[in-house]
Amino acid sequence: MTGPATRVVLATRNAHKVGELRAVLAPLLPDVEVLTVDAFEAVPEVAETEVTFAGNALLKARAVAAATGLPAVADDSGIAVDVLGGAPGIFSARWAGRHGDDAANLELLLAQIADVPADHRGGAFVCAAALALPDGTSAVRHGELRGTVATSASGAGGFGYDPCFVPAGADRTLAEHTAREKNAISHRGAAFRALAPVVVEALAGRPIQGGPGSEEV
Repeated sequence: MTGPATRVVLATRNAHKVGELRAVLAPLLPDVEVLTVDAFEAVPEVAETEVTFAGNALLKARAVAAATGLPAVADDSGIAVDVLGGAPGIFSARWAGRHGDDAANLELLLAQIADVPADHRGGAFVCAAALALPDGTSAVRHGELRGTVATSASGAGGFGYDPCFVPAGADRTLAEHTAREKNAISHRGAAFRALAPVVVEALAGRPIQGGPGSEEV
């Protein structure tokens, strides 16, 4: 077991996200231990009531840091389609009305822009990753993956809107990428990589420093 200074809680029960954050932090902190909320009792479920990705990520990170007494990382992400003015955005997971119904969300989005020509189907997967410390200090970093929305779903990998999103410069949807390929370019991976130096500073007991895409609050 590593010491308290190298322990971070990721506000999720998703083992894939834990592996992704650990892979990002390990080169900077070889002894880092990334825990999920399942390792603790009485960590509250946090309602995502803010109107931005950053706001929701901060809500979750602050709640978990307060409940565990450890530095906590949380993320919030979704797809933002240009022609829809950035929607579904923070409503991505419940776009069709029921939270987590990936098939219905995907079907609705494709139907909404079915008649939009290819050169106007741009959009991005966006992510905000937040770090919160037990003393109330927090920071947010952002990641983005630009691309286009395909006219139909393709591929069996990934989840959510992956089957309809073609990253810029690619000729396959994210659902047709391997997990390794997706992690290398993903919006969440980019946000975690941007946040990693902040986590290192925090675990070393140094003040969080500002930087590109930062929001220290």
